[in-house]
Amino acid sequence: MNPKFPSEEWLNNFHNKLNSDEQYAKIAKNWEGDICVVLEPNHRLKERLVYYWDLWHGKCKRVAVLESEEEIDSAFVITSTYDNFSLLLEEKLDPIQAMLTRKLKVKGNLAILMRNVPVVLDFVRCAREVTDEIL
Repeated sequence: MNPKFPSEEWLNNFHNKLNSDEQYAKIAKNWEGDICVVLEPNHRLKERLVYYWDLWHGKCKRVAVLESEEEIDSAFVITSTYDNFSLLLEEKLDPIQAMLTRKLKVKGNLAILMRNVPVVLDFVRCAREVTDEIL
């Protein structure tokens, strides 16, 4: 059983998944860039949550729970409502469509993400595979 999302245990489990998944390693072998995901609170999530991934050539060098996305100058900052991010993890929201319709707001070079759609999709696949239960 995987840890409940959101939690530091979930983030660490996802970190391990990214580093052990052969498919992700192949697809993301040329990826260079770190990502912050900012989840805005709602009735289920009581306070703002910021997760960080340092991704480099098919591996995740580091993850962290941050106080603010401004702690690290990430290549990408993705901001979402907690509900939209939950829908993404539940496979009820497509990540590319969500970015294009601003359900996931991207700060950073969107063109890089669009040129690397397979990397984005596989990153989300790995997140989904370590998510059994959502708050």
